[in-house]
Amino acid sequence: MTIAKHLEHTLLKPEATVEDIMQLCSEARKYGLFGVCVNPCYVGLARHLLSDTNVKVVTVVGFPLGAAFSEVKALETKMAVEAHADEIDMVMNVSAFKTGDYAAVVSDIRSVVEAASPFPVKVIIEACLLTDAEKCTACRLVAEGGAAFVKTSTGFNKGGATVDDVKLLAAEAEKYGLKVKAAGGIRDAEAAQAMLAAGAERIGTSAGHKIAAGEA
Repeated sequence: MTIAKHLEHTLLKPEATVEDIMQLCSEARKYGLFGVCVNPCYVGLARHLLSDTNVKVVTVVGFPLGAAFSEVKALETKMAVEAHADEIDMVMNVSAFKTGDYAAVVSDIRSVVEAASPFPVKVIIEACLLTDAEKCTACRLVAEGGAAFVKTSTGFNKGGATVDDVKLLAAEAEKYGLKVKAAGGIRDAEAAQAMLAAGAERIGTSAGHKIAAGEA
């Protein structure tokens, strides 16, 4: 499988316009990328633009803080699925996690997983805010909630994906049958290849077209 098939071409900036989303989808189509990742309001547009392709439409829920009510996250997920999103990237309730309320974290994840079914859910744990031990615990909770992936970062906090984090998460995720998505700060083919070598299955990047073009 080429690197392009691991790339989720991402545009989540609040100032992104319709024209920007159209360009994102055009680039994903051109290079045969795995998918695009857009904010919920653009799921319908992206699906329309990519309807005759195999490019997946991924969207985010509870983004970027993860602190919304679980019921709101579930409704957001339901609406995204109805708009034909193929995958959901939700943000874990980091505050609840840091407080030690693991039951609330699992319940929050499960509410989104159930609303997304049968489509896969990735859980963004915001690794830059966690210790290594906490990252391992987060993997366990993600699995308990029924999600398919653990994802490193939103890209909106103080740090993005690192090779060390991906290695750690991949080793832990394997115990639970989870996959890893690396996101945040991955801007060239060398960085993307390093993440894949470390155990990532997916790469979230705003430079998906450039990475794929470099490979070509």
